[in-house]
Parts: sequence; structure tokens; C-alpha cells
Amino acid sequence: MSNIAVTTWSLEQTDRSDLLPAAAPEGDVRVVRAEVPSPEFSRFLYASVGQDIRWTDRLGWTYEQWRAQLEQPGVETWVAYDRGTPGGYVELTPGDDGVVEIEYFGLIPAFRGRRIGGHLLSYGTARAWDLAERWPGLAVTKRVWLHTCSKDGEHAMDNYLRRGFTLFDTKVEEEREVATPGPWPGAYPA
Repeated sequence: MSNIAVTTWSLEQTDRSDLLPAAAPEGDVRVVRAEVPSPEFSRFLYASVGQDIRWTDRLGWTYEQWRAQLEQPGVETWVAYDRGTPGGYVELTPGDDGVVEIEYFGLIPAFRGRRIGGHLLSYGTARAWDLAERWPGLAVTKRVWLHTCSKDGEHAMDNYLRRGFTLFDTKVEEEREVATPGPWPGAYPA
């Protein structure tokens, strides 16, 4: 396979008041925290959301690597459900000194374009800001950040900017182009 140029943008909020929430979508859409660390469920979400946008960094992880990530104090997975079906997720990972990364965020392809993404990002960002309230011993959140790249969905950057994130870094790097199998080969139409 060949190499492709990938632009990565890093964005942040430095105050809770930076968050500009999206309106909740119509219908029975709920965002629920997955409180029991489940490597199987988290891998399903990761592979299903990232199947068409080439998320590959965790595909080779072992069960133990998934478990170690999910069992870190303060790591949280928030899942958007549409009428009981998981449609996307946001994974929060605390760092040092009150910095929280939105490590993963996205929707399964069938749930995109239905106003769920803005709502889920708003909800997840709010949970990043109040993370220390649920995890005694964590520093109070002072900064929430994330990164997106040119492989992500066409509306990703606009969603982040509309939620009040501001750009603080841009990098362009060559990456080896890889095919992603998704949750199973052929799961998403090309």
C-alpha cells in the first residue's frame, strides 16, 4: 500500500464556559455511561465507528491492553443510544494537572447525519469538565482537548468548532495507507 498525507488538528477548551452545547436530537436518544469496563464492548464501538475512517491504532490491541485502558481511574465511555441501539461513543481519558482528552468520539455510519453527533459531543465534553466530581482524587478539569484528522468524517471539524473548541496545533505527516476491516469484513458499503 502507498503512503498518504494526513493532517492532524488539535483543539481545546480552556474553560467550562467555552462549551457551546448542541440541541438534543428528536426521538429517543440517550447518552449513558458504560460503567462496567468491557473490552469486548469498547472494541465493538471502536471498530464500528472507525471502520470507514481508518481507525487502526487499537485494532491490534489484546484483551489485556483494552482492559488496562478502561480500568484506569477516570477513563469513561459514554454511549449514545437511539431507541436502545448503540449509535456512537465518546471516550474520556484524564491526564496530569486537570487535563482531560476526548480520546475517541464518533458515530457508527448508520447514525451519522441525524444530529446525534453534536449532542453526543456536547454531552461528552460536559462530562469531561465535571470528571473530577465522579472520581475523587482527580484534579479538577482545567482543559479539555482532542484531535481530529483529515481521515475523519467531513463534518467532524465543524462540529468541534461549533461546540466551542479552538485550534491550537496542526501537523501534517505521511502515513501508510491501510485497509480497515471494520467490525467484520464488508460491514460498511464502500
